[in-house]
Amino acid sequence: MPFPYVLLSAAVSLDGCLDDTGPERLLLSSPADFDRVDEVRASVDAILVGAGTIRADNPRLLVNSPERRAARVAAGQPEYPLKVTVSGSGELDPAAKFWHTGGEKVLYTTDKGADRARRAGLAADVVALGAELDWRRLLEHLHDVRGVRRLMVEGGGTVHTQLLQQELADELQLVLAPLLVGDPDAPRLFGPGAYQGGRLRLAETRRIEDVVLMRYEPTAPGTGSATSAADRHWLALACELAAQCPPSRTAFSVGAVVVAADGTELARGYSREGDDPVVHAEEAALAKIDPTDPRLGGATVYSSLEPCARRASRPAPCARLILDAGVRRVVTAWREPDTFVAGADGNGVLVAEGAEVVVLPEYEAAAKAPNRHLPA
Repeated sequence: MPFPYVLLSAAVSLDGCLDDTGPERLLLSSPADFDRVDEVRASVDAILVGAGTIRADNPRLLVNSPERRAARVAAGQPEYPLKVTVSGSGELDPAAKFWHTGGEKVLYTTDKGADRARRAGLAADVVALGAELDWRRLLEHLHDVRGVRRLMVEGGGTVHTQLLQQELADELQLVLAPLLVGDPDAPRLFGPGAYQGGRLRLAETRRIEDVVLMRYEPTAPGTGSATSAADRHWLALACELAAQCPPSRTAFSVGAVVVAADGTELARGYSREGDDPVVHAEEAALAKIDPTDPRLGGATVYSSLEPCARRASRPAPCARLILDAGVRRVVTAWREPDTFVAGADGNGVLVAEGAEVVVLPEYEAAAKAPNRHLPA
């Protein structure tokens, strides 16, 4: 199921602390960065914090700028983004500012937590996720029921840790403040545990007064049928590459990217790339990789269109090229229609020989866009 775009936002000291252990909140951001955060809040559909953050900081989580709130209303959005919190126990103070400022609120909790929260009279829509908290069910509900497409997560460290460890975060916006806390009991941004391998991609750095903003994106593909945020990034790139194809009336415009298990991009390609008028996207990308590269066995091929099972222009279709390269995971957006080949089933060929095929239909429109000129 589709999830919202999940943006993690945090400010930390030079030694990685979110706060100190004093009675007052340690201010890590600068005034200009607080305004940047306000701008980001105004751009999203929902803002999420964990129950621990509500208990410790009693935040309001508002868009403070009247101009930004007015712009949201003018665009047909609520004045404030939806406010979301998560609590397994449902034990939250009904007098907290979170419930009594801004617009709509929702609490995600367990079955037992829902009973407790409703008895407490919390001013929120209470959604029970079952016997345990389930981040994937939570994100599906936000997307499908509440219409959330962009979700900003402002903490705390436990929430950020869980979302990263479960490969559900699309972006990390990290502000580094010129402070050292030094207290071993101070809360830290990320806790111990198993994280996805590979390096994150640095998308942006920006100096904001005396702090530095760093934006990171995950790169490592998911495993098997389980999708990661990086799968969505790479498939979106494949769809963008399809737009670079020279147009044709007799073939699809397709983009493809081959990515190693650690998130290293091995190659990319698109249909009719270079001087070859019949080359397919997956074929173009795989041709750029040494066939003895040991990373191919753990790699993922991202293709905007289902790899072909039959073709007239070359002896081997793309599904066969992928299998012969040793790749056993493919992520695609769009099943091949019968426009040129009736009953095409490249995904079936891949699955029959042990490959995992993941279809993300939420990218189908992007995959189809460069092919609008073709007959339906």
